[in-house]
Amino acid sequence: MSDSTKHPQDPANELASDNSAIDPRDFRNALGTFATGVTIVTAMSAEGKPYGITCNSFASVSLNPPLVLWSLGVFSQGLVIFQNASHFAVNVLAASQQKLAQQFAKSSSDKFAGVSWTPGLGNAPVLADVVASFQCRAANRYYGGDHVIFLGAVEAYAHNRREPLLFAQGGFGRFLAGDVGKA
Repeated sequence: MSDSTKHPQDPANELASDNSAIDPRDFRNALGTFATGVTIVTAMSAEGKPYGITCNSFASVSLNPPLVLWSLGVFSQGLVIFQNASHFAVNVLAASQQKLAQQFAKSSSDKFAGVSWTPGLGNAPVLADVVASFQCRAANRYYGGDHVIFLGAVEAYAHNRREPLLFAQGGFGRFLAGDVGKA
């Protein structure tokens, strides 16, 4: 008998169980009570075509070294692009960019139509007028259930004081800063 960890053949089934007592729809609703920022994660395909997706699974990991993470479903059309990209950019959207979030959330042959951007590190698109952008070297990836978790080493970033776009309970919203810092 071996003490080595056994890994499933299919990472998407790592934590899957038909015997779970948790209702997937209700679980999703519970997760939706946690407000997140809205980002568009971008990369350049091997063929030189820009690619991006709307994502709210972005989080900081470490300040030193500067690391961030985000996750993507294993059945996503763009998974191979992000798995093969040397770099990706996380573009944090402004409150006024809800239409852009919706544009990148849908399947389309050209999500970048009418979108202003510049090539960043590894040619990953950095979108114009965003609240913040994080240009990352693809440092690692991990399989977790039905998602792949991408770890990025931040090599460049920019930010401003614009209002961020938020997402909670299945809809977009705004941040009300009236009581921040008051006890």
